[in-house]
Amino acid sequence: MPRYLRKDYRGPADLREMQTLAQRLWSQVSRWHLGELAWRRFQHVGREPEWRTALWELDGQPVAWAWADESGKLDLQLDPAHLALADEILSWSGKSTVTLLDAEKELADVLLRRGYEQRTGGPFFVHLARDLADLPSPSLPAGYTLRAVRDERDAGARAAVHAAAFSPSRVTAESYLQVMAAWPYRPELDWLVESEEGEPVAFCLVWLDEVNQVAVLEPVGTDPGHRRRGWPQRPSSVRSTRPGSSAHGPHGSAPEGTTTIRRRGRPTSRSGSGTTRAT
Repeated sequence: MPRYLRKDYRGPADLREMQTLAQRLWSQVSRWHLGELAWRRFQHVGREPEWRTALWELDGQPVAWAWADESGKLDLQLDPAHLALADEILSWSGKSTVTLLDAEKELADVLLRRGYEQRTGGPFFVHLARDLADLPSPSLPAGYTLRAVRDERDAGARAAVHAAAFSPSRVTAESYLQVMAAWPYRPELDWLVESEEGEPVAFCLVWLDEVNQVAVLEPVGTDPGHRRRGWPQRPSSVRSTRPGSSAHGPHGSAPEGTTTIRRRGRPTSRSGSGTTRAT
């Protein structure tokens, strides 16, 4: 067996390694996009003590990472060419809940062999994708305007509309500044819809992987007082990515596209928004 090196996560440089692996392994059935990793790591302030994160390298290159939290949940990405590492990663984490896409069949088989069992009840999210060619022209209801985030001065407003859409929320102006400082955040791909009074009422953050020409929409939300106006279907935010790109994102609560496995004898954790789980 190759000699893998495990190292504990120490900061943004290690996140870049995790993003490098996500970028290298990207396909239409990949769960992890480099933008999702940046959003999840930086959307809140003060979460680091709640997490254990490690990376596994071979010859100086990342081949796996694992991210465990205090609730018993584990997220991971593993190069399929190094599937033998799965047992070591699971032993390191000691967690009862693992999140997968149903396309990760080989990893699911490892979990089943180690005493996990699949959970068939939802809710789960569907993994959706579309090509960005030939999108219709953007349109807005009367009285609303669309603009990109300008700079750090918008962090407070951006955090406030996020908190309104996902109440209760731990996203603050301070944490959103972290997001804005993270690679590969681009303010011109962070979109706000404003009411006639200039109040932000909806948003869509686009993370673009330049190498694979794929963007992920994470997060997308609307203030409850301005919902049912079709904001998530309006294409303005993704039109600004490069021609030839595609967009991905979880959508809706449904039992397709996801896998859940749980360890026998352990309590089943509830699925969180936008995730797929193996418990």
